[in-house]
Amino acid sequence: MVRSLRPLILVSITALATAAVVLPSATAQSPAAVAQSTAPQLVSGLPDFTHLVEQVGPAVVNIEAGVAPKQIARGQGPGEDEMEIFRRFFGPDAMPGMPGPGGPSGPGGPGGPRGVSMGSGFIISADGYVLTNHHVVDGADEVKVKLSDRREFTAKVIGSDQQSDVALLKINATGLPALRTGDSKVVKPGQWVVAIGSPFGLDRSVTAGIVSAVGRANPYAGQQYVPFIQTDVAINRGNSGGPLLNTRGEVVGINSQIFSNSGGYMGVSFAIPIDLAMNVTQQLRTSGKVSRGMLGVQVQPVIGTDEASALGLPDARGALIARVESGSAAEKAGIERMDVIRAINGTTINQSSDVPVVIGAMAPGARATITVFREGKTIDIPVVLGQLTDDAIARANAPGTERPSAASASNALGIVGENLDADDRRQLGLQANEGVAIARVEGLAARRAGLQPGDVILSVGRKTVASTNALNAELGSVKAGQTVMLLVRRGGASQFIAVTPRLDSEDEG
Repeated sequence: MVRSLRPLILVSITALATAAVVLPSATAQSPAAVAQSTAPQLVSGLPDFTHLVEQVGPAVVNIEAGVAPKQIARGQGPGEDEMEIFRRFFGPDAMPGMPGPGGPSGPGGPGGPRGVSMGSGFIISADGYVLTNHHVVDGADEVKVKLSDRREFTAKVIGSDQQSDVALLKINATGLPALRTGDSKVVKPGQWVVAIGSPFGLDRSVTAGIVSAVGRANPYAGQQYVPFIQTDVAINRGNSGGPLLNTRGEVVGINSQIFSNSGGYMGVSFAIPIDLAMNVTQQLRTSGKVSRGMLGVQVQPVIGTDEASALGLPDARGALIARVESGSAAEKAGIERMDVIRAINGTTINQSSDVPVVIGAMAPGARATITVFREGKTIDIPVVLGQLTDDAIARANAPGTERPSAASASNALGIVGENLDADDRRQLGLQANEGVAIARVEGLAARRAGLQPGDVILSVGRKTVASTNALNAELGSVKAGQTVMLLVRRGGASQFIAVTPRLDSEDEG
């Protein structure tokens, strides 16, 4: 045994001696080596969440929502082959059209036993108020809340808001452990967060990760009033409604959605900021419903340099107004389409998705200052907000109208227009003096910009067009290399599209 050890000892001594010979002196270190040795330590070890979980775990609850069987036809819900973008967590039992046990083709289908929606929640007051997601309890005729000590209560739904996906429950109990709420406005990418919930019914499961991004818009689930917190915390079905916590054990969000093409966790999870959720909660407690301010505009992003240049903007920040609703707060205040909203009450608007979040957080009747960029000038416009209605939300999803073919183009963009009659305009929700249908697109630049038959051009720049003659006249002065902004109506929504006709040689290439 001694002989076998000696070679190892000798090799070690030799290696040390060699290292002593070849190592450079401190004064001879390279700049890169010096920089490495003096750089501050930015991450100091991994956190231990055991104490946090011990403290806050008892306030996390399991929720079962009983849903009576309904007559559901196959194919009404999400398709089996579709990418499930921002898919709800609570599983197929309460998801119309989804296959699997408890779905319409299983025991929970038409005529079968009641379905059960599984989710999570957390206690926010000692007297029994509980927060969860709207989609966990939506349509339920009975909601059960199970505490960490195994006590079970039938909960009353105080109120539920689909737009924010927040629901407030009340159970008849006192002296309960409650979670503290943190400040979601100070949450930053890179910080540690913890989720506690009941994925797949596994009570009080703990997962951890970091914040990936804040202020994420969700164009897929109709929740334009929620600036989501994105994380890489492992979230699965049953985690819905559970708390997202910072390292102080404070709730900073409610776990709500995932991005997945498999139906399970794929590294992208989303939480509702707790500040927004508590605002909704207060309204639900006092009135049983949520009221939001409404400006009455339809906005779109300033996509790139062509659009910014055409609008005279110094950069691509802001929200371009594509439509001002008739009779809205915006119209009354003098806001115009093709204005670019740059700030609201001094809060910078970087992208179009910021506008619904800021406006929706204010109450109907609130006064606001809208800072817009218009024809090279920045203008502050005072406005008194209206109230958001269900009709206003639905208007953006109205179907489009296909148009027949027509004659050859008579303008520089190669757009073949067709006049609309009064019935056409009424069906499209247009004013009596606006709109020219696109029957055909012959110009390459216009096709590249995405224009297509069935679109309706409302204006060229700020100039409204109501006939093919007016359209051709406005486009008649457009030159190669000059960007023109066309306000286009498609599928019930309006947006500006920048078109830059190129030289003939460029188009042919």
